Amino acid sequence: MHPASPPTEKDVNQPRIACIGECMIELSGLDLATGTARIGFAGDTANMAIYLARLGSNVAYLTNIGTDSLSDAMLSALTGEGIDGTLVGRHPDRLPGLYAVETDSRGERSFRYWRSESAARTLFSGHGPGLSTLGRFGVVVVSGITLAILPAAVRQRLITALGALREGGTLTVFDPNYRPRLWQDEAEARTCFDAMWDVTALGLPSREDEARLYPGATARSIVDRLIARGVGEIVVKDGSASLLLAGPAGSTCLPVTPAERVIDTSGAGDSFNAAYLAARLGGATLEHSARAGQTLAATVLAHHGAVIPRCAMPAV
Repeated sequence: MHPASPPTEKDVNQPRIACIGECMIELSGLDLATGTARIGFAGDTANMAIYLARLGSNVAYLTNIGTDSLSDAMLSALTGEGIDGTLVGRHPDRLPGLYAVETDSRGERSFRYWRSESAARTLFSGHGPGLSTLGRFGVVVVSGITLAILPAAVRQRLITALGALREGGTLTVFDPNYRPRLWQDEAEARTCFDAMWDVTALGLPSREDEARLYPGATARSIVDRLIARGVGEIVVKDGSASLLLAGPAGSTCLPVTPAERVIDTSGAGDSFNAAYLAARLGGATLEHSARAGQTLAATVLAHHGAVIPRCAMPAV
């Protein structure tokens, strides 16, 4: 892991982190009877960037948005969190994607998306930041959604660039976050993810997502497969089941304490990833980092939306 000072303030000793993906307009807390909803801005890697910034990390977000007022508000929200927005591109003819999230009595989510023509889909295609900008960072974070929204040729160029960066010492971080609707079929997703695993240093998969692509997958089989592909550190998330942590010194299971209150599961995995990564970059052990992730994720579960109020952030 790249060394960094404890996440108390941003300074030059911290590795710069680039989170790449799509930030969307989020409608949550829908009340169809009154026609009301909460409007926010979220997306898996955007959520990670926000929580990383709140934990003191030096993080930039790379995406494309529009030039409209909602895009202005989105960029203002990101930079207001302390995120470097200088590599957020502005597309003159596209808008941000939008999604509505509804939750049932158990806090489980269902989504409705409007994103097929979003500005983020033009990333690394001549608008906004280029792939060469990734060399400025010590850590680069992508997800399966990041890869899925890009044209096939662009995603392959991104993966190739990440491979070269990892060879040069960059910490490449990948959460598959598999969303079937974004892929042509399972075979396309598997092929892409396998290529991405080959250039990944830190993997943050969930057993549920992996089992969709590899039926019958267990946490142990996931770790074994990713180690064989050269991933150096792995955290397999499995809902309320134990986490499986694997690194150069071997693997260990870490029990999960059930969340006391579950209102909305949106963003729980993203917040776990952020707290885990921030702790590891601060020099913490795998176990301590995972507990930090659990603490933040449990807090996120008790709130509506993927991004909780800043005042609700726990000490991790």
